[in-house]
Amino acid sequence: MNLSLRYALCGLVLGWVGVEAEAHAGGLYVAQRGVRPLGRGGAFVAGADDLGAIGYNPAGIFDADGQFLFDGSALIFGSSYTRQALLRQVDPNTGETINTYEQTFPTVEGSAPPIPIPTLAVSFIPHEDWRVAVGVFAPNAVLPTYPGEVDGQPAPQRYQLLSLDGSILASLGGYVAWRPVKELTLGVGFELLVGTFTSRQVLSGCLPERFFCAPEDTEWDLEAEIAAGPIIAPTGILGVTWEFYEGLRLGGSFHLPTYVRAPATLTTRLPEAAPYRNSEVVGEDASLEFDLPWEARIGVEARDLVKGLRVEVAADFQYWAIHDNISVFPDGVAITNLPGFPKEYYLPEITIPRGFQSSIAGMIGAEYSIPASDTVTVTPRLGFSYETSAVPAAYQSVLTLDSGKATPSVGLGVSFGDARVDVVYAHQFIQTVETAPAEARLAQVVPVQANASDTANTINGGLYSWHLDIVGAGFTYTYERAPAAAPTPSAEPPKAKPVEPEPEPEAKSSAPEDAESANDE
Repeated sequence: MNLSLRYALCGLVLGWVGVEAEAHAGGLYVAQRGVRPLGRGGAFVAGADDLGAIGYNPAGIFDADGQFLFDGSALIFGSSYTRQALLRQVDPNTGETINTYEQTFPTVEGSAPPIPIPTLAVSFIPHEDWRVAVGVFAPNAVLPTYPGEVDGQPAPQRYQLLSLDGSILASLGGYVAWRPVKELTLGVGFELLVGTFTSRQVLSGCLPERFFCAPEDTEWDLEAEIAAGPIIAPTGILGVTWEFYEGLRLGGSFHLPTYVRAPATLTTRLPEAAPYRNSEVVGEDASLEFDLPWEARIGVEARDLVKGLRVEVAADFQYWAIHDNISVFPDGVAITNLPGFPKEYYLPEITIPRGFQSSIAGMIGAEYSIPASDTVTVTPRLGFSYETSAVPAAYQSVLTLDSGKATPSVGLGVSFGDARVDVVYAHQFIQTVETAPAEARLAQVVPVQANASDTANTINGGLYSWHLDIVGAGFTYTYERAPAAAPTPSAEPPKAKPVEPEPEPEAKSSAPEDAESANDE
C-alpha cells in the first residue's frame, strides 16, 4: 500500500473541502456575499428585492423586474500559524512511550491574492405574475498560499497545505419567482457547483512502526499536486416573502444540501528514502465523496416606518454536522516493488474524519434612501453579523480556518434613474484559535503498517490567527419594469346619473313681424 499516494488523496480531499465548503454558505463561508447584501450585514432575506436575492431568497427576484447585476468583492486575507506538537521518546524494544515533550515551531505566514469574486445575473418578466433569472457567482472563498521553508527549514504546516493556486469554482443557477397575491411571493432555484480544483502539499512516506524514520523526517517527504474535476454537484434553494402587515415583511429560505461526487487525479513523486528507490506509482485515478450542509435563513424587515428607512433582522443556520467524514475510492492506484509488500499493492478505500459541527449566525442591517434630486437617490447602509464556528478547535487547520467571527460593514448606493452603483467595506474581528497538541485530532495517515500505532502523529496543534477585510463594488441596471397594477373595480354597480329635464323651447317672438307691418303702413 502506497503511503505517499494515500497522503496525496487525503491532502486532495482536505484541501478541496477547505475551498468547496466556503462555496456553500455556511461556517466556512468567510463572509456574506454580494455588495449590497453585505452592506446590510447579510440581513437580506425579507428585504431581498434585486438580483442579489439569488444567494439569499429567490422570492426576492420578483421585485427586481427586468434587471442586470454585476458586482465583485475582493478578500484581503492574511494568517499566521505557530505549530505546537508532542514529541514522544519511545522504547525501541517495546514501542512504549517513555516521555513526552512539547515542541513549538517557527511561526509561518499565509496569504491570498485579492482576486475579485464576481456575481453576474439577469432577470426577465415573462408574465406579470412571474419573474425568471439566471446567474453565475464564484465562492466567497479564500485560496491561501504558504511557504515551503521557514528560516531555511521545512515549513511546519507543509503536511496541511502549500497552495491552492489554480482552483476555479463557480455556481450556475436558474431561478423563478411567482406572486399569486399581492402580499405573498414564492421562489425556487436550481444550482450547479462546477469547476476544477488543484492542491499542492508536502506528504510523508514514513513507516514509523518499522523504525525506518521519524514521522516528519524530511528524507521521507514528497510534494504532490492533485487535480479534481470536472466538479458537477447539483443543489437548489427555496424561498418565500410575506408582507403580513403594511410595512412589515417576513422572509425565509432553505438551501438544499450538496452531495459532492467527483473524479480526481494526482501527480506525485516517491520519497528519496532507500526503501522507495526501486518503487514506482501505477495509476492516478480516484474518486471521492462527501456531503455539504443544508442551510435555513429567516428575516423580518420593517419598511418606511420612517420614510426611506429599511431595517432587517435575520438569522442563518447551517447544518455542518452532516460533514462528518470524507470517503476516497482509489481506482487501480498501486505502488510496486516496495520491499516487504506484494509486487503491486493497491490502495483501499480511505475514510477521513472531519468532525464538523453546525453553526448559526445573526445579522442586522439597515439602509436609508435620501433623494438628492429628481433623478438621483443616495442610500447609505450599515450592517453587522456574528457567526459561530463550524470547525471545532481539535479539527482546526490552515486548510479550514474557521472560528467565531464578528463582521461590521458599511456600504453606499447611488441611483441614477434606472441605474445604481454600490460599494461596500467590511472587516472581520476573528477569534484566535488555540489547538492544544494533546487535543489535536488531525493525524498523519500511515497506511503501510505491520501494526497500527496507538499514538498517532497529529499535525494540527498550535495557535491560529488570521484577518480579513472585504471591499466590493457593483452595478445594477433595471431595463424593464412591470406595468403598475390596474385599480381593482368596485363591487357595487355604478349609480345612474340623474337625467336633467330638457329645457322647454322658447315662444317665438312676433316683434319682427309687427315691426315689418308697421313699416308697410
